[in-house]
Amino acid sequence: MLGLAVTAHLYPRLEAERYGAGRLTKIRAQTVSGPSCRAVAERLGVPAELERAAPPGVGQSASTLVTTERVLASVIEAVIGACYLHAGYEPTAEAVVDAFQPEIEHALLHPVDFKSTLQERLAQRGELVSYEVTAELGPPHDRIFEVVAGVSGRPIGTGSGRSKKHAEQEAARLALEMMDSPDEDDDE
Repeated sequence: MLGLAVTAHLYPRLEAERYGAGRLTKIRAQTVSGPSCRAVAERLGVPAELERAAPPGVGQSASTLVTTERVLASVIEAVIGACYLHAGYEPTAEAVVDAFQPEIEHALLHPVDFKSTLQERLAQRGELVSYEVTAELGPPHDRIFEVVAGVSGRPIGTGSGRSKKHAEQEAARLALEMMDSPDEDDDE
């Protein structure tokens, strides 16, 4: 429901036939991503409500759990699903677009898909990028992943994040920065 509402909102705005479905897909994915869902949940006060609703005696575990991206994204999606079942598609889609409007605008103004950009840039050189998780740190509810982006076994960027996907994006971002630095041009 979340992806459908955002896509239905973006499709006419982006003139998908003119710009291509790829652009729509990237912007939609960024808009409905875990970090976006977390931002919406925090803006709506979901963590505080979850903490208040936690059973007595749970204590710090509840506080830690209700601030994790994965939990907040799941709760937002569950709330959207409940609204859909209760009110139907149109009012729910309108509320979703309204709640996610800052994330939609940010994705339109600052599209972020470093992995695709890196892959496209390397493909022009006939190279392929691969990603390898090199470390998983912290407890399961608050895990940090470290990832290395590499080409032909040579590391080109390292990133970390709360999910493998975010760590890969960070590694790709840093690899692109390295490729754009003047030092990289000297090597070619």
